[in-house]
Amino acid sequence: MITAIVFVKADTARIPEVAEAIASLDGVSEVYSVTGRIDLIAMIRVRSHDDIAAVVADKLNKVDGVRETVTHIAFRAYSRHDLEAAFAIGD
Repeated sequence: MITAIVFVKADTARIPEVAEAIASLDGVSEVYSVTGRIDLIAMIRVRSHDDIAAVVADKLNKVDGVRETVTHIAFRAYSRHDLEAAFAIGD
């Protein structure tokens, strides 16, 4: 599984509609509205790099109201859940 984090700048007046449209795309697991220089963060979870291109370039960037995106591909996931599983003995 490949995870990509996509920073999205959107038309300010349309942020809720843009977020809902992005969240409905196949491959998008979550969308967060955030403070700061970007408006939304979309989490993409797919099987291949080609699938990232299909979701981001072919679909997400074409959502009406999306002005700009920056995509980051995750190398590893570090979470409490992962760490607890790694150090669990006898489970």
